[in-house]
Amino acid sequence: MNNFANKRKRRIIRWLVSVIVIIAVITGAGAIYVNDYYRADSNAITTFATSNTVFTETLDKRTVVYAPEKAKTGFVFYPGGKVEYTAYEPLMKACADKGILCVLIEMPFNLAVLDMNAAEGIMSRYPEIENWYIGGHSLGGSMAASYLSKNVDEFEGLILLGSYSTADLSGTDLDVLSIYGSEDKVMNYEKYTNNKTNLPKDFTEVVINGGCHAGFGMYGAQDGDGIPIISNEEQIRLTAEKISELVNSVL
Repeated sequence: MNNFANKRKRRIIRWLVSVIVIIAVITGAGAIYVNDYYRADSNAITTFATSNTVFTETLDKRTVVYAPEKAKTGFVFYPGGKVEYTAYEPLMKACADKGILCVLIEMPFNLAVLDMNAAEGIMSRYPEIENWYIGGHSLGGSMAASYLSKNVDEFEGLILLGSYSTADLSGTDLDVLSIYGSEDKVMNYEKYTNNKTNLPKDFTEVVINGGCHAGFGMYGAQDGDGIPIISNEEQIRLTAEKISELVNSVL
């Protein structure tokens, strides 16, 4: 009986050790994954020229608002997957310079899929805003579209940057703007094309000649992306112009 008990005890110990090792490996791999992300290029962001008429407000540790005077239109923005949210500060400021109140949200572990409902409650903070848009870059755009599909009545439209909607919005009257760079090698073009059917038939598509996937933010080159022909600053300014054209068309 003692031998049997000892063998059983050893088997249990080996099993426990195996479980502990597996948990440690999974935890370590997860930590490496969530800490492997694209950092904002603070030097490039600092040198990006904007006007001094935009008021910046931090709602909480995760949300920054760029508010121009007398804004009537708001834009809630979801960052791209595994990209530090502050990398989109130049785009938000460029849009704010055109009179759009912009709300930039930090996502848990830089993944919008972990908080698709991050926009909830933001609009009620700004009753003076008459028209709201939501959108984002890459994964952020897809998650913004999914949130929008469940809250259509709260928004005028959707803005997708190097992104597509997997949620069906085809039966809505939303204003939709889809922008991507001609040199984008990250976005899955097959999925992009197939998911066009999820958008209203009159959606607007803009291809920025010379732009790339990472060019909507300032976080350096992205793995697998194409080589841009235009500068990061130019892609951001062109994007802000197109966004302004869309939102101002309904005012």
